[in-house]
Amino acid sequence: MTHATIERIETRLVDLPTIRPHKLSVATMYGQTLMLVKVYCSDGIVGIGEGTTIAGMAYGPESPEAMKLAIDAYFAPAMIGKDATQIQALMAHLGKLVKVNHFSKSALETALLDAHGKRLGVPVSELLGGRRRERLPVAWTLASGDTAKDIAEAEHMLDVRRHKVFKLKIGAKELKTDIKHVADIKKAVGERAAVRVDVNMAWSETQAAWAIPALADAGCDLVEQPVASAAALARLMRRFPVALMADEVLQGPDSAFEIAKNGGADVFAIKIEQSGGLFAAQRVAAIADAAGIELYGGTMLEGAFSTVASAHLFASFANLQWGTELFGPLLITEEILTTPLDYSDFELTVPNGPGLGIELDEAKVKRFTREGLMKVTR
Repeated sequence: MTHATIERIETRLVDLPTIRPHKLSVATMYGQTLMLVKVYCSDGIVGIGEGTTIAGMAYGPESPEAMKLAIDAYFAPAMIGKDATQIQALMAHLGKLVKVNHFSKSALETALLDAHGKRLGVPVSELLGGRRRERLPVAWTLASGDTAKDIAEAEHMLDVRRHKVFKLKIGAKELKTDIKHVADIKKAVGERAAVRVDVNMAWSETQAAWAIPALADAGCDLVEQPVASAAALARLMRRFPVALMADEVLQGPDSAFEIAKNGGADVFAIKIEQSGGLFAAQRVAAIADAAGIELYGGTMLEGAFSTVASAHLFASFANLQWGTELFGPLLITEEILTTPLDYSDFELTVPNGPGLGIELDEAKVKRFTREGLMKVTR
């Protein structure tokens, strides 16, 4: 293998419309912005990565705009001229220069892995230890905020065999209203589908202690991040006949260890961006496995590149008890790949080509790119 250095890094913001408003307890999304980064290497290989968040900065400390700025001003100058093949060493070096910025780091690491997979002629999953499965079950989030619309959407997904696990976004309304919403949807789908909820930290511990048994009675099998603190989530553990999942409190391996040590969750939502990249997410999963915590492949409602990067990682897991929710590209109305991803029979096929195994449709992306493409070179 020839030595390859990083010659140029480009970032762009791509604003894409979504099929409907996506209502969370923290905000409502009316579109999705992708921060795409390209890493150009001296051997002619180009890797692509993506940074995406949920509802701008309502969800967390990074936005697509902040990711772009961090890469342009700090990461890219530190990467130019560095060895593109020593990915973990380079990411460790960047970690010393720039603290936190997990989403930006994930985008860059994805691009480096995509490039290296292309260089070696192997899928990214092979760089992560090898895949154990070719297809991944994918849940769909019902988040219109309207019960009748959500039921109709669920019925359509079942009819076309695209999803049979539904996660409901709740927490913005009064508790009894939310619980009735869940109960009505579960009654409509019956045994044909599983129903879960994501509260996005909206409840107090007292509210959660009241609501979770009612959700269990309604047929809900998983409650994601009902409260904001890891300590409160740990206190709620083992009190109810429904699994509790940690999400927002999982911010990489250190937080994963603390939650596991304190018996703070039944399930971990593994997210590459929130963890700080694929290798960090792999370590989060290893901590969960060692502690007997089950795994769920999470999403930041990413576009195709972070979704596929996540799929390569999740395909390598020994355990993936709760499946995934890698539906982000299906929420976007515009196809940005030359060949669409294969969502069929309730699952996503993990691409098998070199690198991520997907190709950007440059003409389509150009239409939705904001002015101000940034290039950083030697």
